[in-house]
Amino acid sequence: MTRALAKHQTTHHHEATPSSVPKVRLYVERPEKQDKWFVNVGRVTDRGRWRTEPHAHPGYGQVIFVRNGRGVMNLEGRSVSFEGPCALLLPTDCVHGLDYDIDVDKWVVTVEVSYLAQINAKLPEFSQLWTLPRIIPLTGDPEAEVFETIRKLDQEVKARTVGHVIGTEALLTSLLLLLVRCANLDELDAEGATPNATRLADRFRELIEQHYRDNLRLQHFASMLAVSPTQLRAACIAATGLSPTKLIHARIITEAKRGLIFGDMSIEQIAYWLGFLDTAYFTRFFRKETGQSPSQFRLAAREQPAVRAAD
Repeated sequence: MTRALAKHQTTHHHEATPSSVPKVRLYVERPEKQDKWFVNVGRVTDRGRWRTEPHAHPGYGQVIFVRNGRGVMNLEGRSVSFEGPCALLLPTDCVHGLDYDIDVDKWVVTVEVSYLAQINAKLPEFSQLWTLPRIIPLTGDPEAEVFETIRKLDQEVKARTVGHVIGTEALLTSLLLLLVRCANLDELDAEGATPNATRLADRFRELIEQHYRDNLRLQHFASMLAVSPTQLRAACIAATGLSPTKLIHARIITEAKRGLIFGDMSIEQIAYWLGFLDTAYFTRFFRKETGQSPSQFRLAAREQPAVRAAD
C-alpha cells in the first residue's frame, strides 16, 4: 500500500480524533465482585418501536437473535433492513444503531473479547465469521435449533453449577457453529486453515488496530510477527478470506467512514489524520474501496433517518 504520508505522524495519537462514536460497556450484575463475566445472555420482548443510537462495544462481540420483528440497522452509516428470524452479528467495535419497526422478540448473546478470541481459535471459520458485521437469516430446522441452543446457553450461564464453564463453552461453540453453517461463508483456502493461522491473523489484526494510520509496509508487519509476508498472507486468507492488504484497507475505510458520519472535520482534515497528505489521493482511495467519493458518502449517510435512544 502506498500513501502520501503526513509529517510528524509519531504524534498523531495525541491529536483529536475525527469521530465521536459513543463507546458503551455492558453492565452485567454479579453479586460476587471478583466474578468476571465472559458470556451474557439476555432476552427482550417489547411492544411497539425500539431504537438505539449508533454506538460501539470495544470490549465485546455481540449477536442479536431476532425471532420476531423487523427493522433497519444503521451499520457504519449505511441502512440495512432485517426481518426475523435472523441473527445480527456485530464484531467488536462495530458501529451500529437499531430501529425496530414493530413488536420484537429477541435474544442478545454478548461475549467478552478475550474469551471470544479463545473460542474463535477453535475453528478458522469462527474467525472468518467475525471479520464483518452480518445479517444471517434463520429459517426452517436451523431456526429451531438455534433458539433451543440459546435457551440452553441462558440456563447454563445462570445456573452456575458444577461444570458451568465447560458447559457454557460447549454451548457457545455449538451456537457459533450453527451460525457459520447458516451464513454461507465464502470457501476458505484449505491449506493453512489451522489454529496457528487463526492466531496469527488475530495478532495481525491487533497490529492493524495500533498502526493503521502509520502506512507500514507488509514486510514491517510480518517482521513484528516474526513471520514472512508469504506466511502472513496465507494465514490471513485461510482465517478470514481476505489478504493482509485488504484487511488494512478495510480498517482505514472504517475509520474514514466514522469520521465522515460522526465527526465535524473536513475531508481534508480526515485525510491528514489518516496519514494522507494528498486529499485527492485519499478521495481516489475511498472511491475505489466504496464506490463513492467521501463527500457523496457523508451526504448520503447524514440524510438517513436518525435513531435515538440507548441499548
